[in-house]
This record gives sequence, structure tokens and C-alpha cells, in this order.
Amino acid sequence: MSKARYRIALFLRTLGGGGAERVLLNLASGFIQHGLDVDLVVSAGEGLDLWTIPDGVRVIDLNAPRLSASLSALIQYLRRERPHALIPSLHYANEVALVAKYLSGVPTKVLIPEHNFLSRELKSHERGSRKWLIPLAMRWLYPLADAVVAVSQGVAADLEMLTGLPSDRIHTIYNPVILPDLQERAQAPLDHPWFKPGEPPVILGVGRLEPQKDFPTLIRAFAQVRKIRPARLVILGWGPDRPQLEALVEELKLGDDVWMPGFVNNPFAYMARASVFVLSSAWEGMSNVLVEAMAVGTPVVSTNCQSGPAEVLKDDKYGALVPVGDSVAMANAMLNALKDPGKPVDSQWLEQFTLMAATRRYLNALNISPIQNENDSTSVVQLLKVNSGDNDGVFELN
Repeated sequence: MSKARYRIALFLRTLGGGGAERVLLNLASGFIQHGLDVDLVVSAGEGLDLWTIPDGVRVIDLNAPRLSASLSALIQYLRRERPHALIPSLHYANEVALVAKYLSGVPTKVLIPEHNFLSRELKSHERGSRKWLIPLAMRWLYPLADAVVAVSQGVAADLEMLTGLPSDRIHTIYNPVILPDLQERAQAPLDHPWFKPGEPPVILGVGRLEPQKDFPTLIRAFAQVRKIRPARLVILGWGPDRPQLEALVEELKLGDDVWMPGFVNNPFAYMARASVFVLSSAWEGMSNVLVEAMAVGTPVVSTNCQSGPAEVLKDDKYGALVPVGDSVAMANAMLNALKDPGKPVDSQWLEQFTLMAATRRYLNALNISPIQNENDSTSVVQLLKVNSGDNDGVFELN
């Protein structure tokens, strides 16, 4: 008799293009490779790009217009499917998942991941009731979790402070960033004149165009580099701060040497061809892009922000760390990296950021022993919508 397969449910509001969502999809792929069944449960599935979802994942659309409205349907899902574990992502999906588990009365384990340095995130972004409601909900609900995961030691310390959980209740697991196809994608063709041989070196930044990433400091640092030597700056990403960044580029007369193409499907091709990768963030949870740049062999410069970069770079062994918001220090570090790229990062150091390493640690946190994957009918993405009606709470998969 074959060993019964575990089912893992991954729950989030909707599937966007953020780092936490990408981490969840990477974990889905890792779980499938370890012989588990995976459900991606979304509060609202409208506009899902199914091509981004790994083969073998079953997508459950709860058809809820708001995350809070998905509670009843999530409870019904848990009672009907009884997955071994439920892993939500981001607030308030984390809190809804814990309440649903409690009210459903099922033995499903709930693993809560925290992806950002939340105390700084709340201070900078949240307004009104959310600023105090999220920490209060965490302090009440997180002790109910079967496991709590922080993506860096700094996030773990912040979680301990916010929730009152003892440190031994919090697992530190680095994100599954380095995927098996990363090097292949890094070598994909890149048709842009700036990356041709003989052109000035390209400095690269990647991230959402928002205050957390502090691209104004990167642009100002680049302006100082340009006074000393030829170079170009490429910033990949989209976000609300684009008009302000474009205005700053114009003000500093950098228009001929700065390019912001927006979102790109394959940033690794740019990373592999850049002369220096720069993380200018004011705060981070861990910084996936920093690991990705290191993995393709690009020299890196990073702010020493809370939290993650110092851990990822092993202090300053694998890249330069500069103070947050200090464009002069950043410019000097960029110039040094252009002059001396340094040695490649030790492959053993990078191993802890691989998909397989992270997946195994998540399975250990859930006390799951992986089984050998088998060929079955889940070889393609399946999309199932919940037909819950208006008030009946009936759970049906169409």
C-alpha cells in the first residue's frame, strides 16, 4: 500500500506580482517536487495568470469580494478538504487563516510566515486603525499557530517583540529564491544596446517603485558616479513613485543614462549582464533580489537596512554595506565595485537560499516527511471556483 499523500493549502487574497506571492508559488513547486498535493486558495481569483502557477497546483477560487468575506468559504474548504497544513501569506490572510482553522474544528496545521520587518512597515505605510489593529491581532492570534516562520533573523526578532512569542516558537527560514532554472534564465538573450560589448557599465536596481525601496537615493548616488566615470543606470519595476523618480532623473540631467522599463518577466538576464547590482532599500524582510544577483555572479552593494541584507551578505563578506539614505557612501561603494568586482560568492553559502533547502525546512516545521512524487492526474493547473451563493455557505467545486 502506498503512503498517503499530504495536501498543503496556500492561502492569499489574490495573486499579484509581489515578492511574497512569488515565494508562495516557489514553495508550491517545491512541495510538488517532494510528492505533496498543493491547493492555491485565493479569496478572489479574477484576473489570475494561470501560466505563472506551477503545474500540478489546484487553484481554489473562494469568489469573495473582500478578504474578510472569504472566512465562511475558507472554513467550508477546510472542513471538506481537510488539508494537512494551511500556509497563508500577508495580512490579513494570516489572521483569517487562524480564525478559520479555529472555527472549522479540523486538525489542519497552520503555518504563519512573516515576510517583512513589520514594525517599520506599519510605521511607514499604515494609517488609522490598521496601524494598531494588525499588531493587536497578531498578539492575540499568532500563539494559535502551529508554526511561525520569519524570513530572516531580523524579522524573527521583530516578530518576537510584536507578538510576545518566545524565540523558540519562531523558525527562521530564508526564502526559496534560487530556483533550478535561474542560471538558464540568466543566460537568455537580452536585446538592448546598453548591454552590448564595449558599452559603459550598467548599474542595476530592481523593485517596486515605492518609498520602501528608496530609489531616489540610488539615483542621487548614480549622479555622483556619473561625475567621475561613464556609466548607466537601469531600474526594473513598477509602482506609484514612478513620476517622482522620472522628475528627479530630469532634475539631475540624467535622462540619457537612466532607463526605467517597468516590470519585466525575466530580470535575471539583466542581473547577469549588469556590472553592479544595488539594493537601496530603507527596510526589508530579507531581499530576494539581492540573493538573485549574488547567485548569477553580479557584484552587489546594499544598504545595511533592517533587516536581511547583512545576513544575506554575511556582514560585508559578499558585498558592500552602506548606511540607509547615504547617497555619498553608496556612490563610493558603487565606484569601488566597478573597479574591483571581488570574488564569486561561495556556492555553499548560496545553498541555504535554494528552493530545495527552503522546502525541506518548511516541511520540517510542519513535521512532514516527503514522499516520492508519482505520476498522476495533477500534471496541469486546475482551476476550481467555489459556488457559495450569497448566504448559504455551501461549498462546491465546479
